[in-house]
Amino acid sequence: MSESSTVSRPLFDRRSLTALILPLVVEQFLAMAIGAADTVMVSSCGEAAVSGISLVDSINVLLIQVFSALATGGAVVSAQYLGMGKHEEAKDSARHLVFVVLVVSLVISAFSLLTRQPLLRAIFGSIDDEVMANAQVYFLLSAISYPFLALYNGGAALFRSMGNSKISMLTSFVMNGINIVGNAILIYGAGLAVVGAATATLISRILGAVYMLWLLEHKDNPLCIRGMLKLRPRWKMVRPILMIGIPNGVENGLFQVGKILVASLISSFGTYAITANAVANTLAGLECVPSSAIGLAMITVVGQCIGAGDDRQTVGNVKRMMVISYIAMTVCDLAMIAMAAPLIGFYNTTEQTAKVAWDLVFIHSAMGIIFWPASFTLPNALRAAGDAKFTMIISMVSMWACRIGLSFLLGVAFDMGVQGVWIAMTIDWIFRAVIFVWRFAAGGWKGKKVV
Repeated sequence: MSESSTVSRPLFDRRSLTALILPLVVEQFLAMAIGAADTVMVSSCGEAAVSGISLVDSINVLLIQVFSALATGGAVVSAQYLGMGKHEEAKDSARHLVFVVLVVSLVISAFSLLTRQPLLRAIFGSIDDEVMANAQVYFLLSAISYPFLALYNGGAALFRSMGNSKISMLTSFVMNGINIVGNAILIYGAGLAVVGAATATLISRILGAVYMLWLLEHKDNPLCIRGMLKLRPRWKMVRPILMIGIPNGVENGLFQVGKILVASLISSFGTYAITANAVANTLAGLECVPSSAIGLAMITVVGQCIGAGDDRQTVGNVKRMMVISYIAMTVCDLAMIAMAAPLIGFYNTTEQTAKVAWDLVFIHSAMGIIFWPASFTLPNALRAAGDAKFTMIISMVSMWACRIGLSFLLGVAFDMGVQGVWIAMTIDWIFRAVIFVWRFAAGGWKGKKVV
């Protein structure tokens, strides 16, 4: 692929980019709201319940990232085939994506159910018995939901690769509504606390997966999926999905393993630190939603531009989307700094917990304006171009050297507690941002397409 190899018409103009990105922003806010609704609504049951959910969510996010990585691999392959105009191959890659995510999620779900208690004890053995009891219950029902969540993620990724992000947005809206109503009935009405929160989430994921698969069977979809029961998996189609999915999955998986280790470290600081970290993570996650959505849009835009063999449009669209990402991040971070105190108040925490949560939100917001988009939005452009191994290596080095190593140094050796852990996190961002900006500017991602 060369600079001179370009297509005559723009693959994504301003209107099509807006139509792709805005529903993704809404979808990401709704996805965040599911987790936030669980935490806020169960907070009436006490800090032990909040802490139990937050600890399990650190494991859940690890596994969700694995599913998302596989979905991303399939979305990149399908997008590149669509960009090349090979529609039958694109449909075949979509079928193989559904097959891969289903098999992997079933294995992970079975493993989680069989090792639930020893796994939680191994990771969070030092926590209070009440927190552990809540964590075990929440993990049980979460593990049952993994295959449904994986299928939903796979379907959503395929619709995004078609440039249709409204479907996943609407499905997420329905899932969010089901979850909140279920929480109200099961937590407040039936008094089931953590069990109620987990059950509502499980039901929402089951219905979301079923609906997404039903939509994918529509014959007018460019990536229509039919005949799954007759599918004979072919390595030719599985291989490119894994070429993106495995490095991305290893990267995301080890990233989340690192976060679990950090969460284990934070748990040693006491229940107040666990709760403050959970509250701050929820609020900080809201700041990142628009930039995360743009990162998802990168998969579609860059994938199709690479498939069409147009470097010029690829570079131009990435630069345009990064500008939007930085503007959105700045607005969200400044708004969060202004609103953090009253938002933290919704969690009914102690004064000490609220103060620490505020410190963490401020650290995240102040540094996120400068470094977060380059650290997490930009590498999706590299992955969509097929440069997934490079992002994996850099992310692994940065996670273990900066985030984990410095967390123990600042948090424990320098006695800075959970605030030191969050400072170490921002140093991780700085390292990633510098390397990924250099990689993109140097053009090392060119010529990496997988189909």
